Amino acid sequence: MITPPDPLYPHGGPGPVRRFLPRSLLGRSLLIIITPLILMQVISTWVFYDRHYNTITKRLAQGLAGDVAAVTTLLMRDPSVEQHREVFNIARNTMQLRLTLLEGNELPQLARPRVRTVVELRLEDALQERLGLPFVIDARSIEDRVEILVQLPQGVLRVLVTDERLFSSTTYIFISWTIGSSVLLFGIAVIFMRNQVKPIRRLARAAESFGKGREVQDFKPEGATEVRQAAAAFINMRDRIQRQIQQRTEMLAGVSHDLRTPLTRMKLQLEMLTDVPDVKYLQSDVAEMEHMVEGYLAFARGEGQETPAPTDLGVLLRDVVAQMTRDGRAVDLHVEQDLILPLRREGMRRCLTNLIANAQRHGTQVAVRAGRRKHAVEVTVDDDGPGIPPARHEDVFKPFFRLDQSRNPATGGIGLGLTIARDVARSHGGDVALESAPGGGLRVRVWLPV
Repeated sequence: MITPPDPLYPHGGPGPVRRFLPRSLLGRSLLIIITPLILMQVISTWVFYDRHYNTITKRLAQGLAGDVAAVTTLLMRDPSVEQHREVFNIARNTMQLRLTLLEGNELPQLARPRVRTVVELRLEDALQERLGLPFVIDARSIEDRVEILVQLPQGVLRVLVTDERLFSSTTYIFISWTIGSSVLLFGIAVIFMRNQVKPIRRLARAAESFGKGREVQDFKPEGATEVRQAAAAFINMRDRIQRQIQQRTEMLAGVSHDLRTPLTRMKLQLEMLTDVPDVKYLQSDVAEMEHMVEGYLAFARGEGQETPAPTDLGVLLRDVVAQMTRDGRAVDLHVEQDLILPLRREGMRRCLTNLIANAQRHGTQVAVRAGRRKHAVEVTVDDDGPGIPPARHEDVFKPFFRLDQSRNPATGGIGLGLTIARDVARSHGGDVALESAPGGGLRVRVWLPV
């Protein structure tokens, strides 16, 4: 059974690893840019937090712990009210500390949070190292403030300090610049990569259109040097193929046309020979030769310069079937839906006519089905004839190959019907293949890209 291949993965789907990677060139290029960018950001952030941030936080915590230790030392050295007032003023004016002495109070037992920040850990270590007194830290109860409670002989010293003493603004500046520069660079990379990918997409569309037999207009090399080289190579290849097809078509048409002239003279001379006993055999040979020449001309016309145009394949099939059933033979036709696609109308008519005529020649019941199948339109022609051995399915597409070795045109034509059909289908970017019909006989499957 022929299955239209995926144009992106003609040999099967992507591997297990590639399945998770972007499929487009733009996506993969951006991934190549983003991956080292993210790694650089991760490494820079790790180095910053491991070195700079921890060092700055530790030094700020040690400075605050030193101020608290100095205040407690002064309060414990002289417990008078005047000394307390002077120490409180110095702490407020020079150290940004707000002090309150709760005389006669005991240090409360605050619930320790499960997750403590780096600042809390650094401050706790610094106070344990420099203070030498029981203390409690509360950095969550008061907004924008850190509360430190220190147990003194005369009571509890309550110290309120702003977050500015423990946090460095360089952290936020570093993160803001890192994220902002990454977003900016990523946006610039996207714009440049989109411009680089556009010429490749144009080249892909041009190659796809040419492969489907459509005109490629207004295509010129653009983009980077390598893309321009590929585009120029495509243009040269297209021109060479078109010249080759044109020369082959002209040669076949010329040879076939030249042969018709002597054949016509031979027919006239044979008509005047009435007393020759074997003249009917000569007339049969001339008729066979004329039939072969007509086949050559049809084959040459199959590679003509007809321009593809939007065509309703269902309407074309109905016209062909109506023409093929004028002699009373029935053809079961079913078209699933409107099938409009670019076709060379006369070439596709010749392809379908050859396939249906071949089915009528070898079978009594012919069924034609047409519908959309994923990326293509599919037409099947089934008959109940003897079929073709699977080993010969590809051989019958060869020019002038016939399973009937008698070479009798009445039993199998001249061997160009399937060749012309496949040639027309492939000129549209599709194909023709043979398989066994479900009810016996032969099934011809034609698929055409949408």
